[in-house]
Amino acid sequence: MRIVWLVLGLLCIGLGLVGVVLPLLPTVPFMLLAAFCFARSSERLHHWLLTHPQFGPAITDWRERGAISLRAKKLATVSIAAVFALSLVLGLRPVILLIQASVLSCVLIFLWTRPSY
Repeated sequence: MRIVWLVLGLLCIGLGLVGVVLPLLPTVPFMLLAAFCFARSSERLHHWLLTHPQFGPAITDWRERGAISLRAKKLATVSIAAVFALSLVLGLRPVILLIQASVLSCVLIFLWTRPSY
């Protein structure tokens, strides 16, 4: 089972790294999931991820307080607004826009109701 957790953790790291350059793919949730997987498979990789200068603080703050940085909240909000604006410009069907608006609104509500640091 450790191999399965390790592979899932590495997959999450890969998706998180892709999310660094693609605004539609969130980085931190994948890093949180990778930390979860590594905690069950590789103490060395788990430690590496928790002490990583970019990803470690966000993981630690989430684990200890359920907190998200104000900067991350603002960046996510701007990205969500940009994605929805692009959908409007592309003229997507109203049903698609309604579904997208509903899902993105739920994401924003979740995001902004978490504590900030």
